[in-house]
Amino acid sequence: MTLSGTNSYVIDCGKSQALVIDPGPPIPAHVDAIVGAARERGLTITAIAVTHGHPDHAPAAAPLAAQTGALVYAHPAGKIVRDRDLPLDAPLHVGATALDVLDAPGHTFDHVVFYLAQERALFTGDVILGEGTVVIAPPHGAMRPYQRTLERLAREFPDARTIYGGHGPAVADARAKIAEYIEHRRVRERELLDALAAGGSQTIPQLVPRIYGTAHAELYPAMARQLLAYLIALEAEGRVVATRLDRAMTPAESETLNPDLERLVGPDQAAVIAAELGAAMRVTDLYEYALV
Repeated sequence: MTLSGTNSYVIDCGKSQALVIDPGPPIPAHVDAIVGAARERGLTITAIAVTHGHPDHAPAAAPLAAQTGALVYAHPAGKIVRDRDLPLDAPLHVGATALDVLDAPGHTFDHVVFYLAQERALFTGDVILGEGTVVIAPPHGAMRPYQRTLERLAREFPDARTIYGGHGPAVADARAKIAEYIEHRRVRERELLDALAAGGSQTIPQLVPRIYGTAHAELYPAMARQLLAYLIALEAEGRVVATRLDRAMTPAESETLNPDLERLVGPDQAAVIAAELGAAMRVTDLYEYALV
């Protein structure tokens, strides 16, 4: 879920000051590496900003701030302990640098994207990754807000050149990657609607292998939450109807909708995956979905 790990960025903001974006999980060696990277460049870390509150992005803010005295900035709607709220849709000033802060809901509702104009660089957290796509999982994420965030990035930052995501390598062609993400969401929704049109009323555990295939069954829980995000949006728009089934889930259905994450990924990663998948929201009822 985090590819090669969480990317932390140290930005030279002028006046010998540095901003850290997404300090990551509270791993002492990682915090020390961030401090060392700034020190090697003659910089003092005076500000720490998190794109969102997931446990692979934000918890190291506290130990990094304790070690450096930097101020912690986060989304006003987030639960992260912070010194100041990020200015949404306004600039964040650090040293001699101003970064645009875009309110970017969808993956979570406390998500922001940063834009460094002089570098034509977007720092996208988990809105856009260096490879693969992003999980949008209720209740802390929602599909339509996420799609609107992608459209806004395409519309408001046409000159962006590079994307620095929360995971994976840097993306050299920002416009092409944003367009790819927008199209991916359209295609996946079309596949879901086509599956419902072809097969009639179906549950999410039935839809997952039909749409995603059977090659990566270990990812069924992530795929299921993704489809749930689409179905919630489609139901709200009156395009799909959900009917609760009056029966208990089978073990296979329960494993898809309520996975035992510690068994799947181990205790160290379970909290991260639970946050990404919204797995704290246990699914107690099974629904069939059909086109209106």
